[in-house]
Amino acid sequence: MSIWLRAIRVHQWLKNLLLFLPVLAGHKFTDLYTIRCALLGFASFCLCASAVYLINDIVDLKSDSAHPRKRHRPFASGAIPVKQGVIVAPIFLIISILMAAYLSWLFLCVLMLYFLLTCSYSFWLKNQVIVDVMLLAGLYTMRVLAGSAATEIVPSFWLLAFSVFVFLSLALVKRYSELMLMRDLQKEGAAGRGYFVQDSVVLLSLGSAAAYSAVLVLALYINSPDMVDLYSSRWPLWLLLPPFLYWMTRIWLKAHRGELHEDPLVFAVTDKQSWGVAMTSGIALIAATMM
Repeated sequence: MSIWLRAIRVHQWLKNLLLFLPVLAGHKFTDLYTIRCALLGFASFCLCASAVYLINDIVDLKSDSAHPRKRHRPFASGAIPVKQGVIVAPIFLIISILMAAYLSWLFLCVLMLYFLLTCSYSFWLKNQVIVDVMLLAGLYTMRVLAGSAATEIVPSFWLLAFSVFVFLSLALVKRYSELMLMRDLQKEGAAGRGYFVQDSVVLLSLGSAAAYSAVLVLALYINSPDMVDLYSSRWPLWLLLPPFLYWMTRIWLKAHRGELHEDPLVFAVTDKQSWGVAMTSGIALIAATMM
């Protein structure tokens, strides 16, 4: 069972918590019906994501076997026969589709688009330089859109703009950390990717620019008239900027040092300082709502 939990990447389900972002941004976290819809959408996305991970690992079997860390994955190491993955993946996908169809047709459309894009990424687009990180950023943002479709909460321009820049930066830092590992192993690039170690300087520049663009969008939102209806006071929201700026800068610093060995969002859930940033931000939001 533990091997199968690794194969379906249960820890990666944490990314799907992004489906709850529209609920939080729209201040609907006390609406039980909205929460129920968000939970059902979360479960559907988790099963779909696991099906994609199984397909991806089967397709990447050769390149994963040559990777210093990925060769320990269940299929690459031979711990699970490939034919079992071929059976389980469609079962997960069918259950996910049925749950999505029960929720709403719009959510089903978002889910299927997510599945098609991730399959395109696994079979072809992951080898396309820059296109791959843009697609990864888009897949993160699609989770936010899926949450909106599941709960019927229309996402604001500010939420989407903020999401695009944040997730582009996180997608770039993921590629950058892979190149730092290849640098330490004295290799030219990662197997199955289109990047070389010398590209790391460019990725660092692009990722940093995207990170600080997200900070700028957040600052502009705080100063916009759109937040008047949601928050009683504006000034506590300015307390969001220093922690978020610190977190994005720290993520890139750890990647540059070769200390970021997993997906940035998964890292954030297990990192104490990230929890501290989240708690500080939560206090600022509560203060802005109640004052």
